[in-house]
Amino acid sequence: MPPSKIAFIGNSSPRRCGIATFTTDLQQAVAAKSQHAMVEARALQTTIVAMNDGAQDYIYPETVGYAVNDQHLGDYVRAANFLNANGFEVACLQHEFGIFGGDAGDYVSTLLARLKMPIVTTLHTVLAEPNSSQRIVMRELIDRSARLVVMAQKGRELLRDVYRVADEKIAVIPHGIPDFAFSEPDLTKAEMGYSGRTVILTFGLLNPNKGIEVMIDAMPEIIEASPNAVYVVLGATHPNLVRREGEAYREKLIE
Repeated sequence: MPPSKIAFIGNSSPRRCGIATFTTDLQQAVAAKSQHAMVEARALQTTIVAMNDGAQDYIYPETVGYAVNDQHLGDYVRAANFLNANGFEVACLQHEFGIFGGDAGDYVSTLLARLKMPIVTTLHTVLAEPNSSQRIVMRELIDRSARLVVMAQKGRELLRDVYRVADEKIAVIPHGIPDFAFSEPDLTKAEMGYSGRTVILTFGLLNPNKGIEVMIDAMPEIIEASPNAVYVVLGATHPNLVRREGEAYREKLIE
């Protein structure tokens, strides 16, 4: 029988980060689908367990059933108790090392160890060369998850080759996007002043782990091979980075 109560664990809007947008969009898409189909005459119920970055608080919508201070281990225990007590049948974890507390985010293991329902984990990053702490956390995620979701075939390959995960445990689901009306690329490029250019684009919240510096360093060789190429970095600086150091990172990129 399909599950009738699904919990999504991750960041959530209005927190500004890619995982928050992804988790919120995923929950909304699943909830919207349930409006058109009944599960054994029961409407599908969903909730989000949202990770707060430390003491930072957010005004969440009703879709967030529980909020966790990522630096308080006890909150992870209480979140697991909340999901168990309310009879959730599947937990969908959105995993990125930077959003959970502890060594390499190992606090999330405390939550997962207490859950009494199957866990489906979406891995937003699969490291090819994890350090010892990251490898321990990944092993815990792998062992406790009924299914692992990655967004590209490379993720599947890394899970098989680096972490020795059985192929049947892995699902590849490409990263979705909101349903916007299609716009001709050439028209959009003209509006932005890039007509006739080959555009290389980095978008989203800016922080040092996106490889932007690597692309900037590579641009002379790229331009030598393709003189009409242009590298566009589009997005605001990540709020956590702004709180720590203002706009120093963005200013360093344009020096």
